[in-house]
Amino acid sequence: MTKKLENGIYVDMTAEEIADLENLKNYHHNNMDILMIEIRTKRNRLLSQTDYLALSDQTMSAEMTAYRQALRDITNGLTTVADVKAVVFPEKPEV
Repeated sequence: MTKKLENGIYVDMTAEEIADLENLKNYHHNNMDILMIEIRTKRNRLLSQTDYLALSDQTMSAEMTAYRQALRDITNGLTTVADVKAVVFPEKPEV
């Protein structure tokens, strides 16, 4: 049985509560706006991890330039939930 925390005590969820939870999970996993936010959030985090390489006193390798461009382009052409779920992030090259 699925439990929930209620007033500091774990209690069994009702069948209706479980159904509502499943509907919410399905909505989340099939909602284009939410999925795009997740993609952009991950993309932005990965870009920020290499931002220091884009400073004027750094020389960025061609591989890193291509990696960063691939990250920026990752949302191009995503028009369906299936497209978003099929996104594969590029591998970060050695620094």
